Amino acid sequence: MTLKLHDTMAREKRDFVPADRNRVTMYVCGPTVYNYAHIGNFRPVVAFDVLYRVLRHLYGEDAVVYARNVTDVDDKINKKAADEGVDIKVITDRYLAAYHEDADALGALRPNLEPKATDHIGAIVEMIGKLVENGSAYAAEGHVLFDTQSFADYGQLSGRDLDEMIAGARVEVAPYKRHPADFVLWKPSKENEPEWQSPWGAGRPGWHIECSAMIDKTLGQTIDIHAGGIDLTFPHHENEVAQSRCAHDAPVLANYWLHNGFLDMGGEKMSKSLGNVIIPHELLKTVPGEVIRWALLSAHYRQPLDWTPELIEQSKKSLDRLYGALRRAKDVPMDQAMEAPEDTIAALMDDLNTPLATSTLFEVSSLIEKAVTAGDTAAIAANKARLIEAGALLGFLQADPDSWFEGDASDELKAQVEDLLARRVAARAAKDWTAADAIRGELDALGVVVMDGPAGATWRMKD
Repeated sequence: MTLKLHDTMAREKRDFVPADRNRVTMYVCGPTVYNYAHIGNFRPVVAFDVLYRVLRHLYGEDAVVYARNVTDVDDKINKKAADEGVDIKVITDRYLAAYHEDADALGALRPNLEPKATDHIGAIVEMIGKLVENGSAYAAEGHVLFDTQSFADYGQLSGRDLDEMIAGARVEVAPYKRHPADFVLWKPSKENEPEWQSPWGAGRPGWHIECSAMIDKTLGQTIDIHAGGIDLTFPHHENEVAQSRCAHDAPVLANYWLHNGFLDMGGEKMSKSLGNVIIPHELLKTVPGEVIRWALLSAHYRQPLDWTPELIEQSKKSLDRLYGALRRAKDVPMDQAMEAPEDTIAALMDDLNTPLATSTLFEVSSLIEKAVTAGDTAAIAANKARLIEAGALLGFLQADPDSWFEGDASDELKAQVEDLLARRVAARAAKDWTAADAIRGELDALGVVVMDGPAGATWRMKD
């Protein structure tokens, strides 16, 4: 089975062939750590975590090198630090720690490499120097700017001509620019802002150059995959291509470009002015991370995703159903020889089709339910393993099923619930429906939801 990925540059799905099977390289644009990340920021984190898992499945865990940068010098960071009267590192350390905490809760594997802009100032200055030397960039009034007119392929990634790109983006107007589309590689720092020395004066790097420099230093001049949100296609990724290719006189920066679609809030764009910004750091206090992950993967990564309360509710129900099957199979050891179903793998190999892949999990969970009802231990063991392995490829179903449903319930409460359930089973067997209903009422008062199934009743704590 061949992995096919939709390449933004080619505008079509292509067979994925790494330059070196023993060192598959992937770079994803990471956070600017000045505040808690919003739900849209985590869509690429989760979507390309699935890609990372698939690549590790295909080539081996040690063969895949995944880098995700951290922007830790930026106007917003500087302002936050100034407002609080602290060094920028205080701000960036705080919000990077929160970002890691949230990403971990959403089941995202940590990247192999997490380069920071402030750790690569030397590499950034070096790359800018190359661009100035070969005529791709120029110094003007304390700034260094990339000369977009010097790169004939500028606009190739986004597929738009220069005038169209300028019209559709915020382009800084400055008298020292040779062309309106020219962008900053180095700029002077304002008073009391952090600064570094360079041949063009003290200052700090522009946003785009940091990724080009860090890709070069951590992964190499040409990489297999570069990924990020669709909003980064222009100008950020377009500028990365221009910088990197001109600095190294290389034909490509990345052999495959992947971009995830936008996330909307009930049909509206997420914005602070509308008051509909969802912050996972807060949402995780009431919603399990695995539920948020399921919601983020419920649409194909390239398509828009409409975020609603109903989506969260349905995602929770879907995971309850799958964990319910595993819970009923908990006393049967899984068959270690079994792998994820071919249908699950096939869906992921087709440009990470997560909606189709997750649908295959329900097919396997139904087989578990049938095997439990029939008392077929071999079928339970085989399908339990297939479900867990399929879940691992998607980042699901790795928790203990009892813990999923029982949450933080005390041992005393668990024992009380199990006793009530046993008494309810006895009452139903004796057709004492009044007693059975009364027991269910007691369970409800304890905050317990009873789930009756073919193999018997299970329970979970109310949301």
